Amino acid sequence: MTQYGVGDVERALGLSRTVIRTLVRAGFVTPARGPRNAYRFSFRDLIVLKAARELSLANVPARRITQALRQLRRQLPADVPLSGLRIQADGDRVVVKDGARRWRADSGQYLLDLDVQPHEEGMAIVPHRQAARHVAADRYFDEACRLEETHPEAARKAYRQALALQPNHASAAANLGRLLHIEGRLQEAEHVYRTAIACCGNDALLLFNFAVLLEEMDRIGEARRAYEAALEVAPDFADGHYNLGLLYEAQGERQKALRHLKRYRQLLRQGS
Repeated sequence: MTQYGVGDVERALGLSRTVIRTLVRAGFVTPARGPRNAYRFSFRDLIVLKAARELSLANVPARRITQALRQLRRQLPADVPLSGLRIQADGDRVVVKDGARRWRADSGQYLLDLDVQPHEEGMAIVPHRQAARHVAADRYFDEACRLEETHPEAARKAYRQALALQPNHASAAANLGRLLHIEGRLQEAEHVYRTAIACCGNDALLLFNFAVLLEEMDRIGEARRAYEAALEVAPDFADGHYNLGLLYEAQGERQKALRHLKRYRQLLRQGS
């Protein structure tokens, strides 16, 4: 059975190492251990991590996420493609979309993927197209992650296609901004981050990446505010504490620096 390391999960799902460790500690997945006690995730673990991330962003209560994912693990077909699976909050239900099928994660009950819309002769029932756009956006995102190391230009194009279909795809924006930053296209990266934050709200990884960019542009006050905003969203974001601690240290604010660096070390020990 193929197993994946933390780096593989980062590239496939656009999750930071801190978020991955947080989801593991919360019990959403129980990865095996490899050499040097490193996490080794199964393909099903990747699907469950993706689901936990999407449901958390949708503000689904933690208890309901845990219940839904426990059922999802039991019901999940072995051959379901990661890029074709989408887990969404639909009111108080957790709904899984696999290709043309929709089913409830808690009961396994299949659902009709239809919308009711007004029509000149009454009410017309039409296919739910928004979900299809989201699935297509995820496929572009997965393709972009695969292409990043070998074909960065194609990866950028795929991330942009994902965002054209789903402007609030925070992971696609975070990865696209990071690629542009690495290539020295700082103004473009800033535009991507600002546009995405306006669409997605406060996403921890977006804010963190934006802060790193602002720090390189020597806009220290803005960078500090972005790091602080990221930590408000995700208080256990270890990399955020580390970068903010170093920034405070460089500004001579020793007590604040020590507090964040101490928290960084605590989080590393918890994740080891």
